[in-house]
Amino acid sequence: MNDKLLSERLKTVANFVPVGSSVADIGSDHAYLPCYLMNKQHITFAIAGEVNEGPYQSAVNQVKRSGFTREITVRKGNGLEVLSPGEVDVITIAGMGGQLIRDILLEGREKLANVKRLVLQPNVAAHLLRERLSDLDWELVDECILEEDHKVYEVLVFDAGNGKRPYEGMSDKELRKSMLVGPILLKNQNEAFRTKWQNELTKRERILTSLTKTHGVSDKEAQVKNERDIIKEVLS
Repeated sequence: MNDKLLSERLKTVANFVPVGSSVADIGSDHAYLPCYLMNKQHITFAIAGEVNEGPYQSAVNQVKRSGFTREITVRKGNGLEVLSPGEVDVITIAGMGGQLIRDILLEGREKLANVKRLVLQPNVAAHLLRERLSDLDWELVDECILEEDHKVYEVLVFDAGNGKRPYEGMSDKELRKSMLVGPILLKNQNEAFRTKWQNELTKRERILTSLTKTHGVSDKEAQVKNERDIIKEVLS
């Protein structure tokens, strides 16, 4: 497989997959990620899962072209239903919203037996993954943020462990901040981080302008104000 087919976004996801792993790539589209990892001799086995017929066929064709039909199995199904418990060490899910990724993991929770790592790239709402997976004892061990083609992407890495460990000793205010922007990203701010959160601040200011035209203070307005204030503090 030509490495140029893989975006920097997916190469970043690939970098967090431990050498020698077996991997399930959920929502694999063209199966570029598992083919890339296999081409690098980075993994031993992969499952490429797709729910829609078109992407499923694209994945099948890509695996055939790459010569990995014995090493990569392409399966059609919704979320983790393409897996059996204990089949893989690592699950990757990239290019979906945070809420959808969260729901996929919750609905297929029994399939996570023996999975050691989740590498997740939500397009939006990464905080929903930090919040929910923390409660399920998935420990946030790394995260990064990058900009590609004028879009900013976050990659979150969770290992089976103590989901509360990254947030130990934090006040309620510090916890809310870390859940929203990421405790590791907060300590290692780069240009992509500041670009993302400047844009998010602008969005929330726009939402508040719209909400203040209504009478009374709604729960939604209070939430957005809280997030706006956190972002302002982060950017200051």
